[in-house]
Amino acid sequence: MTERSSAADRPRSLSPFGFGWPNVISAFRILLVPAVVSLIAAGGAARDAAAALFLVGGATDGVDGYVARRYGAISRTGQWLDPFADKLLVAAPILTLGAMGEFPVWALVIVLAREAAISILRVALGLRGVALPASRSAKIKTTLQLAAIALYILPLGPGAHAARLSLLILAVAFTVATGLEYMVRGARWLRRARVVP
Repeated sequence: MTERSSAADRPRSLSPFGFGWPNVISAFRILLVPAVVSLIAAGGAARDAAAALFLVGGATDGVDGYVARRYGAISRTGQWLDPFADKLLVAAPILTLGAMGEFPVWALVIVLAREAAISILRVALGLRGVALPASRSAKIKTTLQLAAIALYILPLGPGAHAARLSLLILAVAFTVATGLEYMVRGARWLRRARVVP
């Protein structure tokens, strides 16, 4: 009876195809990226649709995190796939906008350099069996980035320049700060890995 009741109390399986629903949601976010980029390049009214899809993709970041915590479905795959999906969703649109001359080059360089550095750090830690999950401040950074980029995707007039630039500066500040935070955390883990026999 104890075995039956404990089995009944367990949450339903969250492993479709052995992948896990949180990871499926992260993969869905990745699949949105080509559509967003295509709509940005199309211009005109398509930019509104691009911004909408972009924000939908950003919203799923909170969904997969909630599902993972709610049902205890946190996995090592999810700890790198979720941040990777975030990075791709951010990098692809700003590269497209940058190529079109519609996104500040300085912000593009800072954001991409930070994301590349953290990705390399995650790989280095992953090879040692250490995961580097997204921190709370990094989630705030991602939210600010999504909001700022959405304003640049939308076909807004010159009157919106000051507002979106101000939000972008704030997002870049969080980008740099969280990048330094991850570097400090990663360096500690790497030092520990060296001293463990």
